[in-house]
Amino acid sequence: MTTVSDRRRVATLGETMALVRSRDIGSLRHASDLALGIGGAESNVAIALRRLGLDVTWLGRVGDDSLGERVVREIRAEGVDARAVVDADAPTGLMLKERPTPASTRVLYYRAGSAGSRLSACDLPDGWIEQADLLHLTGITALISESARETLSVAIDRARAAGVVVTFDINYRSSLASPAVAGPWLRDVAERADIVFGGTEELELLYPGTDAAAACERLLAHRPAEVVLKRGADGATAVLATRTVEAPGFVVDVVDTVGAGDAFVAGYLSGLLDGSEVAARLHRANVCGAMLCMTPGDWESSPTLREVRQFTAGIGDPVLR
Repeated sequence: MTTVSDRRRVATLGETMALVRSRDIGSLRHASDLALGIGGAESNVAIALRRLGLDVTWLGRVGDDSLGERVVREIRAEGVDARAVVDADAPTGLMLKERPTPASTRVLYYRAGSAGSRLSACDLPDGWIEQADLLHLTGITALISESARETLSVAIDRARAAGVVVTFDINYRSSLASPAVAGPWLRDVAERADIVFGGTEELELLYPGTDAAAACERLLAHRPAEVVLKRGADGATAVLATRTVEAPGFVVDVVDTVGAGDAFVAGYLSGLLDGSEVAARLHRANVCGAMLCMTPGDWESSPTLREVRQFTAGIGDPVLR
């Protein structure tokens, strides 16, 4: 049995917003039944990691409002140590999700000038990063504002000085910046991380004119020791300096793909921190991502380790029908 003292500590920071989603298929213009929750890439990862048995701490800003209270309450209810800075001068950000068709999801963000976008290096407590085993970051924080980007850079510097592993999910959002603007910023962070996650197009964004394979090689020439390529139902590939490891994906009945990449990352990081080999990390990551897709919500169906084992035991090949 895993005890509290055995758990590894992960720190992450970024914006978590209130989330309103329609329960039915169709445009929000006609929706009458809505569900209120929360969502944010970093807190999604934090919650998923906690369910997989790790001690996790999340830091972010929220407004001095009911939605900010909701964000903090939900994260803490999942066992994550939430370090929320309450900003009395800005509101909690909001995201809306609609399902125009059974096979598609549309996400709308209302986060300009939000409390989360006002993240500052002054918000980082002394020792908070240095006491962690791993610091996880995403490209969303790098793009939501200049102060958030500076905070991310300071966090990396502090982690580097303390010998803390830095992982980075590119997680590009076109609504935050154009490829021409985002590419250099995201590349700078990726080249300073120990492990980088990204989809094919995200990796190509870092080095315009190259394919994903060449982008992986260029990243490995800098600091990263591993680049993990997310390919959804087609599986995933981990590219290391000495070898490449691939793992098949899972075909499932998809309800909502938003948050699947975060669950994937959590699965991989949990395997890293419990000492699993690369192939086992990829397998767990693929399972976590697949299970997240099967229900509505950004994080609600992130599995426990027991559920990961049950999912794996219940199949004879990588295809669920």
